[in-house]
Amino acid sequence: MVDYFVHESAYVDQGVEIGRGTKIWHFCHVMGKAKIGQHCSLGQNVFVANQVVIGNGCKIQNNVSLYEGVILEDFVFCGPSMVFTNIKTPRCEYPRNTSEDYLTTLVKRGVSIGANATIVCGVTLWEYAFVAAGAVVTKDIPAYAIAAGVPARIRGWMSAYGDVLKFDADGYAVDSTGTQYQQESPIEVRRLGKVD
Repeated sequence: MVDYFVHESAYVDQGVEIGRGTKIWHFCHVMGKAKIGQHCSLGQNVFVANQVVIGNGCKIQNNVSLYEGVILEDFVFCGPSMVFTNIKTPRCEYPRNTSEDYLTTLVKRGVSIGANATIVCGVTLWEYAFVAAGAVVTKDIPAYAIAAGVPARIRGWMSAYGDVLKFDADGYAVDSTGTQYQQESPIEVRRLGKVD
């Protein structure tokens, strides 16, 4: 029994692993060696290549292509028309076809990537990072960082819940859920847990 939804206009190749409750909408193409977790949503015109892994609860908005080498952990949000690359130095006349030419891009749990952002291959977006619309990410983004601009730079910090964090003089901040965070360095924030 099929316990996920695929729109009649979508192409899902033989062999795909699709989790319960996932919805694949209009004009999508999912290749046969992809893995998609439970309760995901793939919007219109999404492409998922072989070897791509999508965790549980991910939301992939319209016109996003997930090329080979992209790994999304749970609860990742990919905004409309954002771009992942997978080859560091592409050439048309001299194609890059070896495993060394394809770089892995790892998107950790809870990351949000805004519309029209570009993620250059080979980077890691750490837990709950927030990439602003239109940003171009060329290097790793730390956990809880807000990254914006071209190239993307850290512009602030955001809680897992989605609150912008304002740190006190001792380097502590509390979000609206009562969860405390500590800024341990200019590029490192740690979640401590609920405040009593």
